[in-house]
Amino acid sequence: MVVVGAGLAGLSAALHLLGAGRQVTIVERDDHPGGRAGRLDLDGFHIDTGPTVLTMPELLDETFASVGESLADRLDLVPLHPAYRAAFADGSTIDVHTDPTAMVEEVRRVAGDRDANGYLRLRAWLRRLYQAQLRRFIDVNFDSPLTLISPELARLAALGGFGRLAPTIAGFLSDERLQRIFSFQSLYAGVSPQRALAAYAVIAYMDTVAGVYFPRGGMRALGTALAGAAADAGARLRYGSTVSRLERRSDRITAVLTAEGERIPCDAVILTMDLPMAYRLLGRAPLRPVPLRFSPSAVVLHAGTSRTWPELSHHTISFGHAWHATFDEIINQGRVMSDPSLLISRPTATDPALAPDGAHLHYVLAPCPNLRAAPIDWRQTAPRYRDELIQTLQQRGLAGFANAILTEHLVTPADWSRQGHAFGTPFATAHTFAQTGPFRPRNMVAGLRNAVLAGCGTTPGVGLPTVVISGKLAAARVTGASRTARRPTVISGSH
Repeated sequence: MVVVGAGLAGLSAALHLLGAGRQVTIVERDDHPGGRAGRLDLDGFHIDTGPTVLTMPELLDETFASVGESLADRLDLVPLHPAYRAAFADGSTIDVHTDPTAMVEEVRRVAGDRDANGYLRLRAWLRRLYQAQLRRFIDVNFDSPLTLISPELARLAALGGFGRLAPTIAGFLSDERLQRIFSFQSLYAGVSPQRALAAYAVIAYMDTVAGVYFPRGGMRALGTALAGAAADAGARLRYGSTVSRLERRSDRITAVLTAEGERIPCDAVILTMDLPMAYRLLGRAPLRPVPLRFSPSAVVLHAGTSRTWPELSHHTISFGHAWHATFDEIINQGRVMSDPSLLISRPTATDPALAPDGAHLHYVLAPCPNLRAAPIDWRQTAPRYRDELIQTLQQRGLAGFANAILTEHLVTPADWSRQGHAFGTPFATAHTFAQTGPFRPRNMVAGLRNAVLAGCGTTPGVGLPTVVISGKLAAARVTGASRTARRPTVISGSH
């Protein structure tokens, strides 16, 4: 088996294949594993350049277990308390606790008894929603929309999963600040809370109920740990190798060819790059009645600073006054947010070793339009937007942020595009109804018997937990493991 890409999806696929007794070669263009979960070493700072929020570590543990290992042997995960701190334009803050007793007290403090009781009902509903979806709608390969028809579908409908997210959350909580906390996650799926299916509250379950963690050594430690387990289980890892072409005979891929001149024969290949790039390599793309829609992108400011601010938790969500208009600007109007909501991560709150002694790391993420929605000239815009971001941070209480910067690195949609992310978004295809569940781009490509896709663009979707699952589902296509809604697909010639 050849897996193209040593990101988290590719490494998950490789470990499940190794556990099923397959011989695996992993081809990675970078000189290290991790994919989107990358790292930049800059002036003594060790900067995570990809995802910063880790949830559902049991899915990683399942991946390690496929080769007889455990997560605890490879990673030191620290649970975050609180999972988030939410800061609002009126000066109020709400700590988001995963412990129900602590969160009830926090909700009662800011919104009173009625919303405290509403939170408990919401928490129970989120758990039921997750249980209804995981094995039947998330951790499964769909071969046809008809496979949706099941008792589980009726259960999901009864839970209100096909309603809209924002009004559903409002049915539990009257305080708008709390409504934002339990619905903002839909933006990562590329849809506003007003339009997202209520089923996507499952992301809020992962964050606010199941818990948020951080690996010592930074998020890059995830790729290092998974790659180490794969190597110890017998995988061959080819770093610094760029796949240039797939050799094909009839309806089968017979070899992977690299730009460095290597030919790697294969019985099956799993491709984990963004869908447009994978389709170009395969020489075909599935026909769809409408073009794929892609999620908004983000500008990220990485700042190594000489100080920090006590009001910041490990993860802080800084909300502006605007809410509904924010989504309209970046999704529909193709404009940067006039009153941005920001994710500020301070990883040195948990792991001070990521920065020089006495220094701190701050990661500031501002959602923005992707390059299809707004072909902004980021070379011209980036310096001005960077200054606007810093001004916003200082106006919201981080006084002296600009003067405290020791080193920095700004990432824009143009940079994401140069890394191979379609339309300059690291969040891949959006989770509209037409791109959800069995309607999402499949991990098989018609006309090819032994090529499988994995990653956030295909099933089940965007996010670290789902990307890990996507690798397992891709491996199941090869091995015939029962992760298919109808019947397993066994790729012939792969035994």
